[in-house]
Amino acid sequence: MKVYLKTYGCQMNERDSEQVTRDLLARGYEMTPDAQVADVVLVNTCSVRDLAEQKALGKMGLVAARNRHRPEVVYGFLGCMAQARGADLLRDAPHADLVVGTQKFHRVADHVDAAVARKRARALEGLRHDDLRLGLVDTGEEEGSQNAIHQHTLAPRQATAFVSIMQGCNMHCTYCIVPRTRGAERARPIEQIVGEVRGLAERGVKEVTLLGQIVNLYGRHEFPKRDGKSPFVQLLEAVQAVDGIERIRFTSPHPIGFRADLVDAFARLPKLCEHVHFPMQSGSDRILRAMHRGYTRDKFLGLLAQLRAARPGIAFTTDIIVGFPGETEEDYQLTREATGAADFQNAFVFRYSPRSLTPAADLPDQLTEEVKEARNQDLLAVVNALAVKHGDAWVGRRAEILCEGPSKTNPNRLSGRTRTNKIVVFEGRPRHVGEIFEVHVRHSSGFTLYAEADAPAEESSDPSPLPAEGLVA
Repeated sequence: MKVYLKTYGCQMNERDSEQVTRDLLARGYEMTPDAQVADVVLVNTCSVRDLAEQKALGKMGLVAARNRHRPEVVYGFLGCMAQARGADLLRDAPHADLVVGTQKFHRVADHVDAAVARKRARALEGLRHDDLRLGLVDTGEEEGSQNAIHQHTLAPRQATAFVSIMQGCNMHCTYCIVPRTRGAERARPIEQIVGEVRGLAERGVKEVTLLGQIVNLYGRHEFPKRDGKSPFVQLLEAVQAVDGIERIRFTSPHPIGFRADLVDAFARLPKLCEHVHFPMQSGSDRILRAMHRGYTRDKFLGLLAQLRAARPGIAFTTDIIVGFPGETEEDYQLTREATGAADFQNAFVFRYSPRSLTPAADLPDQLTEEVKEARNQDLLAVVNALAVKHGDAWVGRRAEILCEGPSKTNPNRLSGRTRTNKIVVFEGRPRHVGEIFEVHVRHSSGFTLYAEADAPAEESSDPSPLPAEGLVA
């Protein structure tokens, strides 16, 4: 039995898909990259923007249309859109059999088993396609599901891994549907997370990324401060102490969670990478208030200055929304100016997308798509110029990278990341995969660096790189 699983959205969704994949493999299923040969088609969805939902619906609809001659195929929506829409998805996607929410990923394999058996039995009865449809919806909250044991399926020589440390969000930004799809904040115990990280290190992982909707607010309601340190800083210290882990990252934080103890952690924890993805969202105080973000432009820029003082050379990337309801040209120009003042190395710029059941969707003065697109393109030009400046600064220098495997855009080359999260592409050998070493940067496209790697001594007699199919064997 073959399963096709497509994932949209954030790293949390990627981690959830990893769990589903592991559970299905343990049941004897085979994962396939080809949806047209799959017996089960699953889409792990995102609800942050309407475009992500439309992509998920479109993907599933296209696959189902091409599989009309195979009525026994099982189709399932997982994750955030499944949680938000629930049974309505059965109406919007007439081919859907399963709708499984964000707190029920550990039940997906059970639901797939039941669906496959039931659909095949019905197909043998000669029922029409509509009569084969199951219509199972499982989106209820489940107490303690965030404390389930997290196990990882690792590729050969895999050196990076995501570690979920919490679920949910209590912030209720007016544009965001996450509190509805992921629920309230719920944190895993430090000792459980550290045990997971230790297990990853024992299997060769060198870098972990701690995941949470607002990751630096981890455990604030469940665990006490100790010696003036928040639960999140306590967790960072505990992960720092794990032998074998060389790099620590986290995403995504919120400015209100950057207290003095976390700023200080960047000065004294050497494994904590010099990179923070730090969502600004807007540079206008008026729009930030309308978003319920809880900080001002000056507060945000001040935090960047504090972190730069604590860890010289630290790099910042960000998320920015343009076209929020009521955003004037003056508001947008303030965002444009703040983007330059922050000196971001990269930014994800999004046109505001109304999400049903969020306060912002009902605000007056909704902007036209033409205005949103114009501001989006203008701000992207600012971001691109910043990326080129920061990329060019690397040319001619040596950079320490962790090699992650074949490049996504050119499988004949390898790819790694600097501690500041710059992607580096180079010609390499199998032994480079999963290792930390220096490369010499020769060229930059802005967002990607291109480099040469020194051959290990035992390979220096063979200057030619291996073909792509040998890289991760």
